[in-house]
Amino acid sequence: MKRKIYNEMLDWKNQSQGKSALLLEGARRIGKSYSVEQFARNEYKSCIIIDFNHLDNEDRDIFDNYLNDTDRFLQLLQLHHGVKLRERQSVIVFDEVQLYPKARAAIKYLVADGRFDYIETGSLISIKKNVKEIMIPSEEFAVQMYPMDFEEFMWAIGEDGLMDYIREQFGNLKPLGPIHRKAMEYLRLYMLVGGMPKAVEAYAKTKDFKAVEREKQQILTLYRNDIKKYATGAETKAALVFEDIPGQLQRHERNFQLTDLDPNARYTNYESSFFWLYDSRIVNICYNSTAPNIGLHMNTDRTRLKCYMADTGLLISMAFDERGAVPTQLYEKILLGKLESNMGYLTENIVAQMLVASGHRLYFYSNTSKDADDRMEIDFLISKSSLTSRHNISPIEVKSGKNYAFASLTKFGQKFAEQLATPYILHNADLTTKNGVLCLPTYMAAVM
Repeated sequence: MKRKIYNEMLDWKNQSQGKSALLLEGARRIGKSYSVEQFARNEYKSCIIIDFNHLDNEDRDIFDNYLNDTDRFLQLLQLHHGVKLRERQSVIVFDEVQLYPKARAAIKYLVADGRFDYIETGSLISIKKNVKEIMIPSEEFAVQMYPMDFEEFMWAIGEDGLMDYIREQFGNLKPLGPIHRKAMEYLRLYMLVGGMPKAVEAYAKTKDFKAVEREKQQILTLYRNDIKKYATGAETKAALVFEDIPGQLQRHERNFQLTDLDPNARYTNYESSFFWLYDSRIVNICYNSTAPNIGLHMNTDRTRLKCYMADTGLLISMAFDERGAVPTQLYEKILLGKLESNMGYLTENIVAQMLVASGHRLYFYSNTSKDADDRMEIDFLISKSSLTSRHNISPIEVKSGKNYAFASLTKFGQKFAEQLATPYILHNADLTTKNGVLCLPTYMAAVM
């Protein structure tokens, strides 16, 4: 399947010229290994791929005993794999490098040797267990990979041109017209299937939601097992937070309510749990920014946060899993937009997912003042790509229903007029302008 990360890897190869190793980070099962293998075989004369998840005895012996002797190490690798490496035309891939930290530490010397390129892939790459007793090499060029975004999903199911049209209409601030309904149907399909490659592949091949659900449940089981195995010291709390994400989002709380887990809970007791889940890239964390200024992170209240699933397809499989799998009938209702319950939290989650995939960090604004003029909540804040002296931050409100108010956006605009750029509402209807607010169809979050 076509992934945008390929072009990022190509940029690294052309610009680095062997002076750095590429480190491709991301959650488990998002397609890192597949993408890197495809790139290595297409862009180099030859390659050796070491999968540390399935290291054979010969490879283990080479890494255990010769990693500090670069010449001997490279010679033995070539002999064992039957591959002739060509200077400046070959690449060595360390797949799932977190499982063998010494190989990651050796990148410093392998890059300095300069004969070949090196690519590492990793999940849970920064957790303490995987970096203990090694010096993290400064020669790494880290690139973050995410689940398949909306456009990649469309490519996978054979719809190649729609996103180009959406991008064009967004740039011209024009509605899609008769194509809008089709685009919304694809967005709901993307919400259901999600962006995990195995689930997308299952849908593309079979159009069977049962097959999609099986793939997603396997991934959720893997994530739950990872929490038990790797969230050292925070296993129980991280698991509690993870399982409560659908409930927290459904209640549309201003921030994650720890008292739902434990009446005496404090953020300081759960901080490491949130950090672990975010570091594993299982979730996207959205922090409260107390002022919409340049450098939103400098005004962040880290004790107030929202926790979204990194993949909305997985969120649906968690939220509606009553008997080990989501019923096909529920998939069909969501796809047709006929689910009786409120879909607001699913829409908010997919917007968060699309904003992250576009390179945005997630921030929201919430003020619970007793003064009605100051009391407001804004779902997301994003900064312009080209900053100016003022008007740099755009507030975004996400609306899933047909009828909605502008109260918070209006008050926010009045209070922070000097700082704000274009205010947005993301809704189910086509592009329009109301009350000075640009109202966009939800799928345009992918191109903001």
